[in-house]
Amino acid sequence: MFGRELMQIQNKILILNRRQFLKTLAATAFLPPILWARAGERKLVLYLQPMGPKLSDEAAAMVKKALEEFYPVEVRELKRLLLPEEAYYPPRKRYRADKLLDFLEKRIPGDAFRVLGLTGEDISCTKGEFFDWGIVGYARINGPASVISSFRCKRGARNDKHANIRFGKVAVHEVGHALGLEHCPTWGCLMEDAQGRVSTFDREYDICQRCRMLLKSWGLPIPTHPEIPWPRPEIKLP
Repeated sequence: MFGRELMQIQNKILILNRRQFLKTLAATAFLPPILWARAGERKLVLYLQPMGPKLSDEAAAMVKKALEEFYPVEVRELKRLLLPEEAYYPPRKRYRADKLLDFLEKRIPGDAFRVLGLTGEDISCTKGEFFDWGIVGYARINGPASVISSFRCKRGARNDKHANIRFGKVAVHEVGHALGLEHCPTWGCLMEDAQGRVSTFDREYDICQRCRMLLKSWGLPIPTHPEIPWPRPEIKLP
């Protein structure tokens, strides 16, 4: 009788341990991957993957500088690739961003923490009732890959420098998503939702304190005083 009771107690302990394990697993499954990277104390390497001939070297250089200032990552540039034919959408003569992410994810170097695709071609995604909505950047929250386009950054830009600054801001925004940040409600934050208007980037300057605290809480010590590679907007906050 005593042996049977002991077995029942042991079984209950095993069940509790399993439940605790599953509870812990569920609690950590949706944490930003930065925690896993920091836990392993490995160097965070972010690769830039240029795609297609229309991307300028100056635009890519702005992206590299911006990412190095805002995030503690080592930025490396890969050899330029042709855009994948399977991502091309003939009716609008542009490339589907979701398929570009699939393309990038299959080619991530083994030591990469994240990869950011860069292109000068127009890109798009499905947004609500619109199957093919033109965008400047696309990323999956906590996803390993993201992609940005300089195509729409040129619309209404004063010159190439202005367009490249917009492109750099888009890069910081999309990599922010890849690190776990959602759109931010703070007016002027680099994580603010552009809502389909490229001019939104003209009023943005820095990552707000709210987003900084979130990244810090996830174990990502972003620079406190970055040398921001664009001038402070003259637009007054509301």
